[in-house]
Amino acid sequence: MRRLRRIRLIAVAAVGLLLAGCAGLPTSGPPNPGLAIGEEGVLPVLTPIARGPQPGDSPQQIVEGFLDASMTPTGNWEIAQEFLTDDFRAVWKPGASVTIDAPVPTRMFDSSIEGEEETATTAEVHAQFRQVASVDANGAYSADAPSLAKATYQLRRTTDGEWRISKANDGIVLDAETFPQVYQKYSLKYFDTDWKHLVPDVRWFPNRPALATTIARALIAGPPSEWLAPAVRSAFSAEMSLAGDAVTVDSSTQVASVALSRAALSASSTDLSRMRTQLEASLAGAGVSQVRFTVDGAPLEAGTVSVDGTIVDPGVLVLDDESFGRTGSGDALVPVGGLTAQIAKIADPIRAVDVSLDAALAAVQLRDGTVVAVRPGETVPLDRRGGLIEPSLDPFGFTWSVPREHPERLQAWSASGDVHEIAGAWPGADSVSQLRVSADGARVAAVVSTAGERRVVVAAVVRGEESQPVELGEVREIGRFDGPGQGLAWIGADTLAVLSSAPEPTLTSYVVGGPASSSPAPPEGAVALAGAKTPTGLRVLTSDGAVYAQRGASWQVAVQDVLVLGTRAGY
Repeated sequence: MRRLRRIRLIAVAAVGLLLAGCAGLPTSGPPNPGLAIGEEGVLPVLTPIARGPQPGDSPQQIVEGFLDASMTPTGNWEIAQEFLTDDFRAVWKPGASVTIDAPVPTRMFDSSIEGEEETATTAEVHAQFRQVASVDANGAYSADAPSLAKATYQLRRTTDGEWRISKANDGIVLDAETFPQVYQKYSLKYFDTDWKHLVPDVRWFPNRPALATTIARALIAGPPSEWLAPAVRSAFSAEMSLAGDAVTVDSSTQVASVALSRAALSASSTDLSRMRTQLEASLAGAGVSQVRFTVDGAPLEAGTVSVDGTIVDPGVLVLDDESFGRTGSGDALVPVGGLTAQIAKIADPIRAVDVSLDAALAAVQLRDGTVVAVRPGETVPLDRRGGLIEPSLDPFGFTWSVPREHPERLQAWSASGDVHEIAGAWPGADSVSQLRVSADGARVAAVVSTAGERRVVVAAVVRGEESQPVELGEVREIGRFDGPGQGLAWIGADTLAVLSSAPEPTLTSYVVGGPASSSPAPPEGAVALAGAKTPTGLRVLTSDGAVYAQRGASWQVAVQDVLVLGTRAGY
C-alpha cells in the first residue's frame, strides 16, 4: 500500500505542475462562444504517473510495481515495460486486454525463489485478483460476476543483479477505481439497418495521444460488437482502411484529416456522405468538429446525411385527474398534439402512457392491463393478454408488449392492430418486469428475473423489410440489482437507469458497455421512472402523486397530484 500511495502522490504533483502553468484568464481577443445548454465538452485528461522499478526490489515488489504501472499508458506503457526483461519487452502486448479487479488491497501474492536468495537467478510470483470486469483488444467492456482470477509471473535476475519479469500474460490489470482514470468511454457510431439512425457502440480506449487515430481505426477497420452486429451496418466497406497510421487534427479548427485507402475512390456519393456522417459522430467525443477525407494526399469530397435525432426536452408528461399533457411554465398542462383530447375520451383508469417522439402516437395501458394505441381521433385495442407489463413504443410505430410471467411471448403491434411475434426473447428468464426500446430502435433493454436474481439485459433488434421487429439477437447482461425494480429508462443513447427499492431507494446508471454507478433515489414510495436526454432530466413518481426532479445532489418535488408519469418513446 505504501507503494500505491507514493504513485498517487506523483500523479497529484503532476496535476499541480500543470495548474501552475496557467497564467490566468485571457483579458484580450475576441469572445468565443461556449457550449449550448445540455452539451458536453471534451475535458482535458490527466493520466496518473507510475514509478519505475527501484534498485533492490524483490520479485514480489517487481510484480506489484508492474501492476501499478498499468495506470500509465504513455508510450505504450513504457514505464510498465521497465519491469520486463529485454526479450519479454519485445513480445509483450499490453493492449491485448484489461482485467479490472476490486480495490488493490484485495490482491494476494505468493512468491518463490529457486535456490538461495542471494544467488538465485529465477523466481515465480503468483497473483490472485477479484475480477469484476474486463475490456478486450477492441475496447469492448464486459461486466463480470465477481470471481477469482489468477496470474503467474516468471522472473529472471539480470546481469546487473536486478529482478525483471521474463514471462506473463499479455494485457494489463487495473483496479475498478483507477480504470476510469486511465481509460475513457467513446461511442463508435453505426447506422441502423434502415440508414435512419446512428447507434452507439461503446468502447474504452487508453488516455494517450492519437486518440482520433485509435477511434477512426476501430470504426473503419473493426467490426461492431458481436451482440449489436445484427441490428447495425457500417458505410465503410470491408476493403476500406486508413492509409497510414495517423489521423491529423488541426488544433485551431478541430478539423480531422483522414487518409483513406484507394478503395474509397470507388464509393458512391451516398456512401461517402454516410461514411463522413458516421466518422464525425464517432470522433465528436475526441473533440473533432469536422472530418475531411483524402486519398493519396488529394481531397475526397464527401457530404453528410441527415439522421433522425433525439428530441429537445419536451417537459414532463403527466396525467392528473383532469387531463394528460406536459408541464409548462404555469399550473395548467400543455396539450400534447391531438393525443390529449383522445386520451380524455378513455373512460377506464389508465396505468401507463408512452408517447412517440413526434407526439402522433401513444401506447396506453389501462388499469386492467389492456394495451391500446391512441392517435388523434382514434383509439385501437391492441393486446388483451393477461399479466402484461407496461408497453414500450419504438421509433417505427410498433408497440412492444409482453406478459410478466411469460417473457418469451414478446409481441410488437402496429398502430392499426397487426401483431408480430418476436423470437429469441430472453432465453432462460423466468419473468420480465420492465422493457424499453431505445430511441434508435436497434436495441431493447429489459429487467428480467432468473432463479430469483434480477438482471438488466440488452439485445439487438432484428427487423424485417417493413421495419417490423422479428427477432432479438444475443441477450447481453449489463448488471444485477437487489430488491424489486420500480422503473427502467434510457438516459441518452448509451446509458440505462434502474430504480430499485432495496435495501433503500436507489437509482443505478448502467452504461451499455461500461461500469455502473449508484446514487440515492427519492424517498420511499417510488412507483415509476421516466427517462431523459441527460441524467438531470430523469423524473420519479411516488405513490403520493409527487414527481421528483434531481437538483444537484438532492431530489425535489417538481409536480404534484399526478396519477400517471408519462414517458417518451426511446427514453
